[in-house]
Amino acid sequence: MKANTPYRFIFAGGGTGGHLYPALAVAQAIRAQKPDAKILFVGAKNKIEERVVPEYGFNFKPIWISGFSRKINLSNLLFPVKLAVAAFQSLSIVIKHKPRVAVGSGAYVSGPVIWASSLLGSKIILLEQNSYPGVTNRMLDKKADEIHITFEESKKYFRDQSKLILSGNPVRIDLRLKDKNDAKKKFSLDVSKKVLLVLGGSGGAKSINEIVAQNINELSKSGVQILWQTGKFYFDSYKNLESADVKIFPFIDDMSSAYSACEVVLARSGATTIAEVAQLGLPTVFVPSANVAANHQFMNAKALKIAGAAELIEDKNLKDEFLPVINEIFKNEVRRENMKKNITAFAKPDAAKEIAARAIRLAEII
Repeated sequence: MKANTPYRFIFAGGGTGGHLYPALAVAQAIRAQKPDAKILFVGAKNKIEERVVPEYGFNFKPIWISGFSRKINLSNLLFPVKLAVAAFQSLSIVIKHKPRVAVGSGAYVSGPVIWASSLLGSKIILLEQNSYPGVTNRMLDKKADEIHITFEESKKYFRDQSKLILSGNPVRIDLRLKDKNDAKKKFSLDVSKKVLLVLGGSGGAKSINEIVAQNINELSKSGVQILWQTGKFYFDSYKNLESADVKIFPFIDDMSSAYSACEVVLARSGATTIAEVAQLGLPTVFVPSANVAANHQFMNAKALKIAGAAELIEDKNLKDEFLPVINEIFKNEVRRENMKKNITAFAKPDAAKEIAARAIRLAEII
């Protein structure tokens, strides 16, 4: 590859899969359209991006950064120092990589990288997955050339409306449905029984894990198997519950197989999960996290419930509603088919491809 290729991109974002996977989706689409593109990811050390990015065949550079805790925390005393170090590291990385375009997908780690890239003349694209934009993207919006949003409701939170493009949330290009029986066999599940896929994000969801653990026996009696991603923080607490009907993992890398194996999904209503189940047309019960800004997960799930595209159970109602709702959906095939049809209306399968094309055009501007 020539050193002066215009197709040089830097991606910054991570901490959670919700911030990382949309960026990976755009990077994959750029690589598909421009195989000679030079793509570098920058993220925090010991976070999901450090492990996952190399698995997707992209180069990764860590910087020393962490978020500012909203609670009183001694680690917050180090925040100014970390921010200064991360800014210096980001400048060094950007000087060496010379990106034409920098893509920030939210979270604290994108702040210093996008700042450094803007300072050195890169075009800036921001990806906003949630209806209520994160603080980092709101702080960086002045530096952006384009801001790609997932929800119409996000528009009111940004100052320059001319930069906003309602693109949808990019989904990994390798995410697809496989043969259901083959997928069940991959996880050592019985092909004759239905499967509930339980997801709580890369870190896990306390309330979801607890309600599933409390109802394992009842679900098994009704013929439902469980494919359970507990999250890394909860795996040790629940791994002893594994059985022939319950397969437990801290994290599932092969989500195509996991989605393909299930009849119903139980998950938080983060933007990435919504985008993935919508694209694949999966009946889903959402349990929104209450610990998010502006309660955006609840608003996301409520819109889907009103459209008949998903079911919604709030944390506070899990004890009373979980088992009746899950059992009814598994027993009612007509309802599952209607949920599949309705949720696909929310899919934007070309989001990654369209954002990649715009990033490529920005890279070509001299």
